[in-house]
Amino acid sequence: MDPKLDLLLRSFTFYISSILSIIRFFLTSFRRFKQIPSAFALSDACISLYFRLCGLSPVSIDVDDATTLHFWATAGRNGRPSLVMIHGKCGDSRWQFMYQVGHLSRRFDLYIPDLLFFGKSYTARKERSEVFQAECLAEGLRRLGVDRFSIYGISYGGYVGYHLADMIPDRVDKVVLMSTGVGCNDDQKDELVAKLGRDPKLLLVPRTTDDLRQLMLKSVYRSAYMKLVPDSFLQDYVNEIGHKKEKMELVDHLLAKSSAAGRTLPVLTQETLLIWGNKDYVFPMNLAYQLQRHLGSKARVAIVKEAGHAVNMDAPDEVNRLIISFILG
Repeated sequence: MDPKLDLLLRSFTFYISSILSIIRFFLTSFRRFKQIPSAFALSDACISLYFRLCGLSPVSIDVDDATTLHFWATAGRNGRPSLVMIHGKCGDSRWQFMYQVGHLSRRFDLYIPDLLFFGKSYTARKERSEVFQAECLAEGLRRLGVDRFSIYGISYGGYVGYHLADMIPDRVDKVVLMSTGVGCNDDQKDELVAKLGRDPKLLLVPRTTDDLRQLMLKSVYRSAYMKLVPDSFLQDYVNEIGHKKEKMELVDHLLAKSSAAGRTLPVLTQETLLIWGNKDYVFPMNLAYQLQRHLGSKARVAIVKEAGHAVNMDAPDEVNRLIISFILG
């Protein structure tokens, strides 16, 4: 399909879904004599409806008696390759993949989990490691009947995806990691934290509109328009963040010293594509090439120009092309 026509169709679909969602919300609010929903609640509902229009349905899987994972999954089986898309720490899966799901859903059967303590996923267990997240995800996918799949992980989701690929190599075909700090040593972690200029937990688990705005500005290179987002919308977003304590514990574990982890980073056996923005403020490009050297000849790096840490927000169409070409080509 012509790229311009494709963009027009996606935009039309999104706007129609937004209008329908807004109407539904207002009708529901009036019927129940509740207050008019916030701009954030309306936006959140629009994104959920858009995911449904892309052929995905919400489903919750009990991994064990204390753990539940929520997915957005392709309804039915279409015989296409399966792609598991793993989000980072900035919001749940819908908000991070809303610019990609329309295009990728036409080429893959998608399985998009909310990691533990994001969205509707939760565990009463005390584990906070990326390995535990990967173990739960592997079991959740097994219970969904997803036997073989490729992985696309963003930032923190790249950590989880890396361990998932290492954990069940016979089920994972190819791996795409984007803007992830997998392989950082202790000195690099300290340097990156110092560069941020504030406690990472205040950025990754924002408590104020200023924290959230700073996170947006440091993550998205083409962020000029984000300065126009009203504080009221950002405050609604902050108010909706759940499991703040557990999310902070996830950050603490991520920043823990490698010596405390007691293990070295394994080398993946799958072909791996590393996607990076050349303006990444969080994880600079040298980490991409460092990880490539660690993985060896099966890994390659793709640099996206004029893109920051959130390459999926800065250049979603280019990221989609890279993913499709790498996995299907």
